[in-house]
Amino acid sequence: MTERPRAGRAGNPPRSSAAESAHPGSPGGHGPASELAARNGWDLEWEVFPDFGLPTYVGPSTFSNLPWVTEPEELRRHHVDVAIVGAPFDDMVTHRSGARFGPRAIREAQYSVGSLNSLQLDVQPYDLLTVVDAGDANIVPAIPDRGHAMIFRKVHEVAATGAIPIVLGGDHSITWPSASAVAEVRRPGSVGIVHFDAHADTAPDSWGQLAGHGSPMRRLIESGAVRGRNFVQIGLRGYWPPPAILGWMHEQGLRWHLMTEIEERGAEAVIDQAIDEALDGADSIYLSVDIDVVDPGMAPGTGTPEPGGLLPRELLRAVRRIVLAVDLAGMDVVEVSPPYDWAESTASIANRAVLEAISALAVKRREGASVRFQPAAATAATPATAATAATPATATTAAG
Repeated sequence: MTERPRAGRAGNPPRSSAAESAHPGSPGGHGPASELAARNGWDLEWEVFPDFGLPTYVGPSTFSNLPWVTEPEELRRHHVDVAIVGAPFDDMVTHRSGARFGPRAIREAQYSVGSLNSLQLDVQPYDLLTVVDAGDANIVPAIPDRGHAMIFRKVHEVAATGAIPIVLGGDHSITWPSASAVAEVRRPGSVGIVHFDAHADTAPDSWGQLAGHGSPMRRLIESGAVRGRNFVQIGLRGYWPPPAILGWMHEQGLRWHLMTEIEERGAEAVIDQAIDEALDGADSIYLSVDIDVVDPGMAPGTGTPEPGGLLPRELLRAVRRIVLAVDLAGMDVVEVSPPYDWAESTASIANRAVLEAISALAVKRREGASVRFQPAAATAATPATAATAATPATATTAAG
């Protein structure tokens, strides 16, 4: 177990005691080093701040400077409500790579520290929720099957503790193992998916590869993890998929909202309808946010940018409203590619999407609603491998 301890419910550590705050200018307070400290004014007593209160660029990189708690037993012991999980994996991209660096960039794209105060929702989330950074899945490059298996296992072990996993990708192929893990933990209840993306990600395959970042939603349906009628997609635009794949989506019962619909009806009306659709038949919701749903003029750091997308404020408001309205089972934010980002603009939007979800969960906790999941068999063994998808009959290459 690796943990940076911090007192308080979640995010409200006490200030250091006088004994802890005293920081002599040299070890033991004597010798030549002490003389130099006194000569330069470095022998004064300074307060030593806890990790949680330090600037985000100091010390280990965790989300919001939260404690790093990786062991399932510790997640259970601390009754963790939300656990951040990294999935630094981009072996399945079809265009620009770099999303393997996304989890670290998203963690670092924040300057506020301590017990944050959401001005949007008038709540201090870390005072109401126990939130930790559960570390990354055990990823190595160039072995994609292993990578997906490790993501499945990591998310499964986190979700089985009752914590809500929020997964930082990574390319969008990680949603297949991640959402599959959540769906398995939540059985016999059903999980639906609300999917923000410029692309439908329902390709049969990409140049023969079944597990690419253009196919995770198809794999989830064909493997039986999620029913097609429990999918709602928002923000689709551009020049893919072709009619045959749209026909398959229709046959499966998927519901989707194009950017043209958002332009004509407005984001508020479309999100209202999407929430109603998400609640139609699913017991809980997995929220998947591909950052390319945002217009690349504001979120350039992604692998398959498509002009004409959402504004950041539209996405963040949508995340707040959806999490307030549904039973959130899990979430991911994917396709942040730092090599193509500018001034952390894309990573910051992804970071704030996570913070909006956490803040909305805190509002629900404040109002007396349950946030943690109570697994029927919390100690069940984690399956050894990810689900195997059915082999499709046709091939169409897709963007992620």
